[in-house]
Amino acid sequence: MENENNVVTEKKGLSVASLVLGIVSIVMCCNTLVSVICSILAIVFGILGKKKGGAGMAKTGLILGIIGIVLAVLIWVLAIAGLAALGGMSESLYYGY
Repeated sequence: MENENNVVTEKKGLSVASLVLGIVSIVMCCNTLVSVICSILAIVFGILGKKKGGAGMAKTGLILGIIGIVLAVLIWVLAIAGLAALGGMSESLYYGY
């Protein structure tokens, strides 16, 4: 009986890990390095979790991982665009036009 409980926990362990890492990736989206690492792990664990059982949590973790990567990329794009805009402003302020 105890052996069956361990197998069920192991099957859902990857799904739970995927869900938790997906949530962390969205919460930490401003820290893009942590967000991307957690997102990639959430996607991998989500795919593996769907194959072993616990499909609902695995699918949610997979979706959250994808959203985490999209948010991290979006923050990088906005940061680069903002720095480019500030660079253009500093030249116009320097030359007076």
